[in-house]
Amino acid sequence: MTFRTLARTALIVVAAFALTDCGRFGGFNGGAPGSAREVADARGAAEQGRQSTTIWEALRKQRDDGSKVAVNRYLWNASLQVLDFLPVQSVDPFTGVIVTGYGTPPGGGRAYRATIYVSDPALDARSLNVAIQTRGGPVAVGTQRAVEDAILTRARQLRNADRRF
Repeated sequence: MTFRTLARTALIVVAAFALTDCGRFGGFNGGAPGSAREVADARGAAEQGRQSTTIWEALRKQRDDGSKVAVNRYLWNASLQVLDFLPVQSVDPFTGVIVTGYGTPPGGGRAYRATIYVSDPALDARSLNVAIQTRGGPVAVGTQRAVEDAILTRARQLRNADRRF
């Protein structure tokens, strides 16, 4: 199916639903319900306190059902870009965890692996936790801090690039 055919079909379906509702609420018969049953239905709905919701009210009242990603996208993308030499084993953008396997940096001789945790939607150093280790154990604190600084620097570069557009 082409895009034009799909768009035309969607428009027909939306128009059909809109027209079926017009008769129900008195759109074609002068605004007044036509039968006694429609009058009773309208009164029953009013008595029960049911209100019709417009599209604008539905869009305004969006609730967070837990499906929204609560991590900073710049920190997330910067983490993947800075540590792109490490094979990604698992990612979970909903909890903010990236787990990588062992990989050797370009020009290096040691294999490293990392676990990155982006804990907050703010672009802040407190939002980023990086744990790096070699096959022999954890790396020095200075190495870990240098990787965190590289990720934060790249995240700021990505944010500044987005502001230009």
